[in-house]
Amino acid sequence: MTSLKILPDTDALEAAIAESCERPVLIFKHSRTCGVSCEAFDELHAHLADGSSEVSYNLITVQSHRRVSEHAATRLGVRHETPQVILLRDGVPVWNASHFRITAQELKRVLS
Repeated sequence: MTSLKILPDTDALEAAIAESCERPVLIFKHSRTCGVSCEAFDELHAHLADGSSEVSYNLITVQSHRRVSEHAATRLGVRHETPQVILLRDGVPVWNASHFRITAQELKRVLS
């Protein structure tokens, strides 16, 4: 299974943004206390089980890393939601989805 990197601080977020100049970077914003977010997280894990080494997968848990989550919204210009996925290429967001739009099938489609 492909690994999911935790983004614990804004430096790690900036490194992920820079990495998107070399390969696609997916950021998943997760809330541990939201049922919809837990379902979306399960969908992400189902997608990860298929494995794609071409993509860097990253996690921001909003309860633990609120500052990183806020920085991501401001820096990337994508209104904060949870759950939320943001796909970066060349340092900019090229796609994002939230709530029930986050499915393994949709992730596979967008990342193919």
